[in-house]
Amino acid sequence: MARKAAKKEVAVKRATIEQLSLLIAPVITEKSMLLMQEENKLTFKVRKTANKEAIKDAIEAVYNVEVTAVKTINVLSKAKKRGGKYAGTVPGFKKAIVTIKEGQAIDLFKE
Repeated sequence: MARKAAKKEVAVKRATIEQLSLLIAPVITEKSMLLMQEENKLTFKVRKTANKEAIKDAIEAVYNVEVTAVKTINVLSKAKKRGGKYAGTVPGFKKAIVTIKEGQAIDLFKE
């Protein structure tokens, strides 16, 4: 019996709907851009129910990169006055700072 050479298939992670809905948007600020350029860290706005492991899996599946660390921050809501007369609040959110493996990158500004 002749055996055929076994082909190695590279496992490509596909993003599920839950993973796609976990990531709300990238945070684009001067500080986050500086972190991205100097330390290879990306900042994302995520769901409040997200944990670090789920965020790591979502980033790896969506952007096809290797994540080395995830830090999360709960940004509190703030009271604001609009027009000096009307009081209101700016809603709080959860933010994740994700460290990508050295040599890999994500292009957030694709056309």
